[in-house]
Amino acid sequence: MSELSGEERVQELRRKLIRNFNGLPREQFLREPLYESQVAGVSDGTLARKLGCGFDIVPPGKQSCPYHFHHTQEEMFIILEGSGTLRVAGERLPVTAGDVIFIPCGPDYPHHLINTSDAPLKYLSISTQERPEVCEYPDSGKIGIFPSKGDAFLQRRENALDYWDGEP
Repeated sequence: MSELSGEERVQELRRKLIRNFNGLPREQFLREPLYESQVAGVSDGTLARKLGCGFDIVPPGKQSCPYHFHHTQEEMFIILEGSGTLRVAGERLPVTAGDVIFIPCGPDYPHHLINTSDAPLKYLSISTQERPEVCEYPDSGKIGIFPSKGDAFLQRRENALDYWDGEP
């Protein structure tokens, strides 16, 4: 980067370090009847290695993901616009613009956000990026393993194998 002119250096630093979530391309996720969201990868393509950030827009009456908890990653949600409900640890808590939500890892804090209002719910979802990650889904009994590279592996506890299964 030292060979770049002053303005080129500024632009290169900006490209690696700064994102404006309003202008990022969004990916639509839809699984009727409960799940719908638009998501932009805010930290994608930046120099961030230990933090990830997404921008989520959830329409009224929908949620972005199933109720789950992480074994490794901590999460933080910053409600930018709208209101909804944080389902966490078996309870339902109202959330509104300006709220900052902190979710530690572990089985005591399964969570997800639900848009229970009549307007879009917009928030930043920030997480540590430890991999591999293991998530559990209490409502469906699934466990997911998310490696550093490659596809996730999901299974139900009742389908678990014995440790020695298939071994000589």
